[in-house]
Amino acid sequence: MTLEDKTAIAGFLDLAADYVRDGYRDVNKKEAEAPDELYSLPLVYQIDEDEDSEDEESFEAIAADISACRSCGLAETRTNVVPGEGAERPLVMVIGEGPGADEDRAGRPFVGRAGQLLDKMLESIGLSRSKNCFIGNMVKCRPPGNRDPGSEEIAACFSFLERQITLLRPMIILCAGRVAAQALLKTNTGINALRGEFRELIIGETRIPVLCTFHPSAILREESLKRPAWEDLKLLKLRLEELGMRN
Repeated sequence: MTLEDKTAIAGFLDLAADYVRDGYRDVNKKEAEAPDELYSLPLVYQIDEDEDSEDEESFEAIAADISACRSCGLAETRTNVVPGEGAERPLVMVIGEGPGADEDRAGRPFVGRAGQLLDKMLESIGLSRSKNCFIGNMVKCRPPGNRDPGSEEIAACFSFLERQITLLRPMIILCAGRVAAQALLKTNTGINALRGEFRELIIGETRIPVLCTFHPSAILREESLKRPAWEDLKLLKLRLEELGMRN
């Protein structure tokens, strides 16, 4: 992903307070109360670039392998692969289930209405895909009709996700929605039980804290999910501050 692509993303970010105070303007009719904590949040967390990285592969190499992949039927119906985008050394890696119609056309993750909400949610705690977040999905091609990806499709893509996590080395992973949370943590537990506390993902010798929350599209459909989602974001912000204190 080029610097021009990254800077273009920042242009469509809105004030984070809109998310909690007014809700998503196109779908929510009722006025939401804005937590006092929102107005005292820092603008953006910063992360130091590791100039001495010893990674043996690049994100471009992984993306090229994703583009060439024909391991499942999703390759036959996709318009574009959606490898993901964001910071090279992210504080947080956000993982959703898979691309939708907008993402399939653009070749970029979370660019539709749910993506706009996700950007506001992240910005409300000082995060941005253009500076310190990476956004991706369990599967890199759109399931037809926006259905949930099947277990064999997730398995076919999982090695790409593992390579991305190993390369990016995020401090925390945020799972957006039931499908991503269950697939990543290898559990059948529902999202209501998974959210609200940190889990742990082990890849090789690396242990990464994982926080699960509702998918932005679910929040758009059901306004009552906004408050628990905000509680998850506050928990994520607190853990980032704790990690930052040790740096």
